[in-house]
Amino acid sequence: MKPVQRQDKMSKRDRQNELSKVMKLDPFLTDEDLAVRFNVSIQTIRLDRLELGIPELRERMRFAASENYAKVRSMSGAEIIGELIDLELGKNGISIVETSQEMAFKKTKMVMGHHIYSQAETLAMAVIDANVALTGVSNIKYLHPVEAGDKLVAKAEVVRVRGNKHFVHVKIHTKQNQVFRGKFILVTLDKEKED
Repeated sequence: MKPVQRQDKMSKRDRQNELSKVMKLDPFLTDEDLAVRFNVSIQTIRLDRLELGIPELRERMRFAASENYAKVRSMSGAEIIGELIDLELGKNGISIVETSQEMAFKKTKMVMGHHIYSQAETLAMAVIDANVALTGVSNIKYLHPVEAGDKLVAKAEVVRVRGNKHFVHVKIHTKQNQVFRGKFILVTLDKEKED
């Protein structure tokens, strides 16, 4: 993300107008990101957000997640690992997991692989437009270790549908580094044909 290039300091009104536009394009920017972008203090950004009625990041994520959980057909929202912040059924989706010490090995403080895999698999299942689905095949690769406390951002994309098979690619990043990639073939089960 490029900082806003200004020769003189922006007026408060101009900054707030620009802030509103930026937040509509990417509502998941942190106050720190915005402070750098607008070359002002974090406190200034917080005050601008308050005046504009823009909630803090955690609240924006919670709101987006609640809207997206309602769209998921293949499982309940509580079964999805992470916060589902974006979902376009049959196309793509994004989820975020804030890792913790409880998810990591005590000795190394590295997050256990099954937590990362679970985020990827449940996002892949959430993104397909089906009532019932199972993972038929998964081809996964852990690219870099994840430390407790890292934020995992998973992006899933449906790349092909052939009959009842949905091919979904999932990539997980933390701190701009890809740490996991998975290719899933999800099989949908059509209950009406079984009856």
